[in-house]
Amino acid sequence: MHRVAAVLACLVTGFALTMLAQEGHPLTGTWHGDYGTSPTQRTPVVFLMHWDSKKVEGKVNPGANSIPLKAATLDPSKWAVHLEADMKDSAGKPMPMVFDGKLDNVGSYNRTITGTWTSGTQKGDFKLTRD
Repeated sequence: MHRVAAVLACLVTGFALTMLAQEGHPLTGTWHGDYGTSPTQRTPVVFLMHWDSKKVEGKVNPGANSIPLKAATLDPSKWAVHLEADMKDSAGKPMPMVFDGKLDNVGSYNRTITGTWTSGTQKGDFKLTRD
């Protein structure tokens, strides 16, 4: 009976470790959501991020007109996330934006990042959910 229990414990532990290894860095993945200055003034946004074993890299709104992330950091002691990118304004000029938030539901695949964003004098909130 003890052998069966030991074998089952090893199998469960091995399976759990394999699943954790596949999860990777908490920011890796495709994140979709929106940001805005009020509940009715929202702009959709998509972040594509990955860990290159040294830092988080990524793009904002991947596609033909994607914007590279200038900075993407995670402070795991507080699950604080900091993202920077030079978005484009309506005239196509660079518009530096900073997103500061908190990573929630860390144990879930569909974790979220919520917080505030700033661009010049504009400020508002944002929410991202990992697909």
